[in-house]
Amino acid sequence: MNRVERIVETVLPTDQAQFRCLGYRAASGAEHVALVLGDPAAAASSLVRLHSECLTGDVLGSRRCDCGPQLDEAQRRIAAEGAGIVVYLRGHEGRGIGLLEKLRAYRLQDLGFDTVDANLELGHPVDARDFGDAAAILADLGVSRVRLMSNNPTKREALERHGLVVDPVPLVIAATPHNGAYLDTKRDRLGHAL
Repeated sequence: MNRVERIVETVLPTDQAQFRCLGYRAASGAEHVALVLGDPAAAASSLVRLHSECLTGDVLGSRRCDCGPQLDEAQRRIAAEGAGIVVYLRGHEGRGIGLLEKLRAYRLQDLGFDTVDANLELGHPVDARDFGDAAAILADLGVSRVRLMSNNPTKREALERHGLVVDPVPLVIAATPHNGAYLDTKRDRLGHAL
């Protein structure tokens, strides 16, 4: 089996656009989704968002992070451009530590730890995510050059290691009273362009 296998394609209408929705299964067993608008492979450089699963932010509307608003904004920008891809990566919850461990990290943050130190205190790496599946999905879609909507240099570097040419596009979301310290930590300790 290749790193990822395309299993199904359907249509997913959203508030922003009607996307093609492609479901992938990774060799690891993880299931990912690509929302595709237009023909991104035909573009010289495709507008792309690699979005790490975040149940609390994407589904429950948590204000502790900027995930839900980033996902919405990425879809809006792709719709405005008429072409692009959101690769939604499952198994990336809490920068790869899982939902329950992320909630444990939140509890430590309630006690004064920042997001980096909370992960370390729990015995996890700062960031356990692997973006190889995302690179394989983009290759399956015929994309070799991307305009990556991300503030995270790790995502850019990972795609470049997998042979993609990456032009970064900032995706900055306004801070709230609940996520200001989190965003400061992403900028100051993880090198995010905020």
